[in-house]
Amino acid sequence: MATNFAVVVLNFISYVIGLYTWVIIAVVIFSWLVAFNVINSQSDFVRAVWQGLNALTEPLLRPIRRMLPDLGGLDISPIILLLGCFFLQQVIGGVLVPAVR
Repeated sequence: MATNFAVVVLNFISYVIGLYTWVIIAVVIFSWLVAFNVINSQSDFVRAVWQGLNALTEPLLRPIRRMLPDLGGLDISPIILLLGCFFLQQVIGGVLVPAVR
């Protein structure tokens, strides 16, 4: 019974990480759209979406940016965060879930 609960919790955590990877991808695409003036960043809706996405991602991206060297206008911190998310999902699905079962 306890192992089933642990598997459900681990699968839920893996699912949340999967959703978070989509949020990171959305932040990257949204930043490109704003940078190339495809969408109007003065719009209240666009500003609200941007602030919401930043509120979700900045707490994890900021420490990564501090550790990386300055690459000018190139920000590879989302790539590092995505790799970390994919690694965590592999650890959960490939190591932790089979170990609990």
